Amino acid sequence: MNFILYSDVNDGSISQSLGRPEYSYYFVLKAYRPVLESLGRVHVVQAPDEVDRLYHELRLKGEDCLFLSFTPPQKTLFDLDCPTVCVVAWEFDSIPCEYWDDDPRQDWSRVLGRHGRVITLSSHTADAVRRALGEQFPVLVLPTPLWERFDGVRAQFPNVAVNPGTALHVNGCIIDSRILGLSADGLIAPVPQETPPAAPVAVEVEVVEAPPLTAGRRLFIAKHYLREWLRALVGGEWRRPLFISKHYVRQCYREGLRDQVPERLRALMAKSRPDKALPVVPPQPAPEPERPQASLPATDQQVQFQVEGVVYVSVFNPDDGRKNWHQLITAFCWAMRDVEDATLVLKMTQNDLSTYYVEMLTLLSQLSPFSCRVVAMHGYLDDEEFARLYGAASFYVNASRCEGLCLPLMEFMACGKPVIAPRHTAMLDYIDEEVAFVVASSQEPAIWPQDSRILFRTLRHRPDWGSLKTAYQDSYRMAKENPAGYQSMSLAAARRMQQYSSFASVQGRLRDFFELPPASEIDGASSLAVAGNA
Repeated sequence: MNFILYSDVNDGSISQSLGRPEYSYYFVLKAYRPVLESLGRVHVVQAPDEVDRLYHELRLKGEDCLFLSFTPPQKTLFDLDCPTVCVVAWEFDSIPCEYWDDDPRQDWSRVLGRHGRVITLSSHTADAVRRALGEQFPVLVLPTPLWERFDGVRAQFPNVAVNPGTALHVNGCIIDSRILGLSADGLIAPVPQETPPAAPVAVEVEVVEAPPLTAGRRLFIAKHYLREWLRALVGGEWRRPLFISKHYVRQCYREGLRDQVPERLRALMAKSRPDKALPVVPPQPAPEPERPQASLPATDQQVQFQVEGVVYVSVFNPDDGRKNWHQLITAFCWAMRDVEDATLVLKMTQNDLSTYYVEMLTLLSQLSPFSCRVVAMHGYLDDEEFARLYGAASFYVNASRCEGLCLPLMEFMACGKPVIAPRHTAMLDYIDEEVAFVVASSQEPAIWPQDSRILFRTLRHRPDWGSLKTAYQDSYRMAKENPAGYQSMSLAAARRMQQYSSFASVQGRLRDFFELPPASEIDGASSLAVAGNA
């Protein structure tokens, strides 16, 4: 059997694709590949249009082919000659069974129906497919095989409830609540200090009095305005003679004759003139003080920091609204407000720091002061550093509204880490009270993420904040006061992943679903082919 694999994200683009909705399919493909290689030959193509060309080449040699598409169904072709199976990660209670934007592929029931079968990463997704396509539709529930991948981590980092101290490194930057100097006052723009007005300075002004209005001066003023009146009229202003005449008579009266009119008569004349209303100018608001933009830390440095005590870890993309990370942080800071040896380490799977930096600092500032510690790691971790992060954790935390699989949660459990998590969607397959402090949740309406109409068509879950806070407190108490209980839960978490995601378990499910011969027959057929060619 030849398996042709395709994912939108590949080895060359994964570093630039963190945070994209499809980037997790890349990790699923990588995890499946060794199992598929044990059952046949694997070919990874860079584009879907390469599939049929490769398929026809292999068919001419008499070899069977199957195309496994590690992309969402709406991005998977259903008119290929090569038999196609979609690998689907889905976290809602129903799959899209209608289409929009004149694109029939948005209707997953149509796409999967054309393929004839599907691989899902969880029983929750399989149930959603069967509700749309019928109970008899062929669905394989296939978690990613990861148990054997963490043999080295389990051997190198024995599980302890209270971490004596681990140095972690990241090629990027960290946001550490212990060194930020958090204060709620930092959220309010500083009020400018009002400076008292300066004392008035006495300035000597030389007043020049107007010359007295003698009979000769009154005559001079009258002659002046008479001459100006005549000049204005001769200059072509006959269209407005009344206005011109009134203007110069008024000016002559004010400057040369007004003081000769009795005061009572002047007052009556003033009252008879209508007041000209001045335009009302609304008060102008004071200009807003300029708010400087947040200064982002450098993200191209090697940063080292130490964690100790009871260490909680969570890995997520802060731009993913499903991850509910605000509650994850607020519940921790509230539960551990007076606890100095509790640390929450957040590994962010997002390339762009600016998308969450201000939001993170604002949230931590609103929660301050608190004695516990929150550290957000932004940047790249190689395999060795990720192994140190697995080893440093006392617990892994998930507060998601829905999950298609949650690889990080499974990876930490494979390392023997007890968890705090709700029991819904994909986590129904492997989370219970034996391996986790279970967070209560309830259902709420949701939209399909790719639905451009933004219509409520499905359901997701709402974790209970109080239950999450209690889980933090109960887990901390176990770590500090009940090390035997912690070790029992640690062993149960590792055993659960061994049963759920071991290589042999996943290999057997694949072989049965595709009706492939046992491994011994495949090996024997390969040996005969080699001998015949020789």
